[in-house]
Amino acid sequence: MSLAIVWGSSFILIKKGLLYFSSLEVGALRIVITYLFLLPLAAGRIRELSRKDWKYLAIVGVVGSGAPAFLFALAQTGIDSNLAGILNSLTPLFTLFIGLAFFNLRTRWFNIAGVVIALAGAAGLISVSGGKGFEFNIKYAVFVIIATICYATNVNVVKAHLRHLKSVTITVFSFFIIGPPVILFLLAGTPFIHKMASDASNLAGLGYLALLSIVGTALALFAFNKLIKIASPVFASSVTYIIPVVAVVWGIIDGEPFEGVYALWIALIIIGVFLVNYTYRRRI
Repeated sequence: MSLAIVWGSSFILIKKGLLYFSSLEVGALRIVITYLFLLPLAAGRIRELSRKDWKYLAIVGVVGSGAPAFLFALAQTGIDSNLAGILNSLTPLFTLFIGLAFFNLRTRWFNIAGVVIALAGAAGLISVSGGKGFEFNIKYAVFVIIATICYATNVNVVKAHLRHLKSVTITVFSFFIIGPPVILFLLAGTPFIHKMASDASNLAGLGYLALLSIVGTALALFAFNKLIKIASPVFASSVTYIIPVVAVVWGIIDGEPFEGVYALWIALIIIGVFLVNYTYRRRI
């Protein structure tokens, strides 16, 4: 529950960060601040790693943290934070898909039905959100959908190839790999330095992103990687069930619109995800 509340609050922090920085800067700052926070923990843990581990840590770093940081920031330039949080609930569905395709996960017909129902709910939610048409919204919502595929890949890779490592070690070295190149991009490829030097009000935006990075990324990943190690991939990713509720509550508090018809599409997503997870729980 605590993990869902923390991650559910991430979307409103991204929204606040976008008031001060571009989407690329928000994504880069989220990675850089997390990397700098975790860096002191790397020295004593590097001996835990084998040569083979680095390959999978690179996948976890790029796919599980790097790409989603940019994708969610890009998405929220065109959709509300509550919709981003709702679409994030597709993560268990894609966790199942990838598990079936690449990790020999078994399934049943109603498991597939759950996937179809949830995807229908997501499509319906996109089509009615913000009073805008499906064609307009999909070009932003697709970034969230890609991010959930990234998260799903990450969950399966950690479970299959990195479960022998401590959750802190996985988190630290996945950012150890992606941190330096993103720092170079932030400093050389964006106007971040100029913004900070010319406008002191941007410190507020940096504060939002620092909270997002330290609590909503670094500390949350410690807990999530631990959960992956002790539970099934689909069950671990099911923390995203509660995330949409938290994201919607924050969106309403911040003045984002929420119409009654949204409840229908949210219900379809939750029903679909429940059907997927129900099958897997019975196997456990």
